[in-house]
Amino acid sequence: MKDDFSQDEKIPTNSNQTGNSSSVDDDSLDWAKQAYLQLKQKQREEKELRQKEINEKDLLDSKKNIKDDIKLNLSVQNKSQAGKDSKEEDEPKLGDFDDTFTWSAEVLAAQGKKIDQFSLDEIDWLSRLKQGLEKTRKGFVTDLLDKLGDDPLTPEVLDDLETLLLRSDAGVSATDQILNSLRSKLNEEVVEASEGLRFLKEQLVNVLEKPIKDSGVDLLSPKKGSLNIWMLVGVNGVGKTTTLGKLASVAKRSGFSAMIAAADTFRAAAVQQVKVWGERTGVEVIANESKNADPASIVFDAIGASKSKNIDLLLVDTAGRLQTKNNLMEELKKIRKIIAKLAPTANVESLLVLDSSQGQNGLKQALAFAESAELTGVILTKLDGSSRGGVAMAVASEAKLPVRFIGAGEKIRDLRPFNSFEFIEALLTTR
Repeated sequence: MKDDFSQDEKIPTNSNQTGNSSSVDDDSLDWAKQAYLQLKQKQREEKELRQKEINEKDLLDSKKNIKDDIKLNLSVQNKSQAGKDSKEEDEPKLGDFDDTFTWSAEVLAAQGKKIDQFSLDEIDWLSRLKQGLEKTRKGFVTDLLDKLGDDPLTPEVLDDLETLLLRSDAGVSATDQILNSLRSKLNEEVVEASEGLRFLKEQLVNVLEKPIKDSGVDLLSPKKGSLNIWMLVGVNGVGKTTTLGKLASVAKRSGFSAMIAAADTFRAAAVQQVKVWGERTGVEVIANESKNADPASIVFDAIGASKSKNIDLLLVDTAGRLQTKNNLMEELKKIRKIIAKLAPTANVESLLVLDSSQGQNGLKQALAFAESAELTGVILTKLDGSSRGGVAMAVASEAKLPVRFIGAGEKIRDLRPFNSFEFIEALLTTR
């Protein structure tokens, strides 16, 4: 299993490869087929290995002369089969050799990866990301290509592009920055349509990369040898608890030990939901199900447990709150004080979970939460159901917060570390 936290390490991209083709030329189809066949063979070998392990386990179990109650055996078998089915459902699968596979392979190649370095995880994620951004792409790219046409760019085309960017919720700041760069280039030289699209992609990536570079951390991951505490904050309904469960899964698959603090004591059934995710990911949950339990005291207990068990990553679920609710925002400050007192050397992240479909309202949330929650980054969710994927640019340029993770689906693997290049390629692909 590849390390999910490190597999998306930023690899310098060739600016001439930010179109829809990589360094491969006329034989790109044969090249993609070769990549596909290698992954298919790798998948077949992994499946055979898993089956062999299952067969060996079944053989050992059959040799045990233990007479259990038949009903108990059936119950255990059913649970085992359900767990197996769930695991198989979550495992990435290699689809057909089609345009989406070829595009995914080319995006990886454009980042400097060779065929033998491709993983099924990466191909699977890119296809999901491309599919997740389809609604945004349909409204944006179709109009964009129509405006660009085949002729060199004109000031009128840039005016139309400005409208398209604002409509996709890219925000005023990001739109101004991108348009100013394009206008400067247009004043210096004739810009063909294809070059204009390539330059646009480059500028969009720059907007997303700036807060990431300013933070000094290209890829957010737990640091080994010390306690890492990640708080998840945001309004109700954005998918905080689900995102927390998916982060726990990413951590486990990446070789980090994790623990969850169920500090959302305001929402009914929130603790039970967290416990379900804990069972699904094999991560211990620290909780208090008594009525009106103090969230800060739960975090207090969780920090103590994390220290005693040398846990790498403590994930803190907090109550959904409106940015206008002062008492709940004060609760966040109280939790931060507990963390500062009990774990002064911990690496603390405060991550705002934003529903992409909320567009500019999501940006308002980011600006409001930034101070009270001492935000360090953003997780964008529900990209698969939104036509407002451009909000990523608004968050980066106006809230000046790095996007750290993005979610583009309901499955446990549908949350990944954010990669600006891949995001823009998926957003502006014409395939």
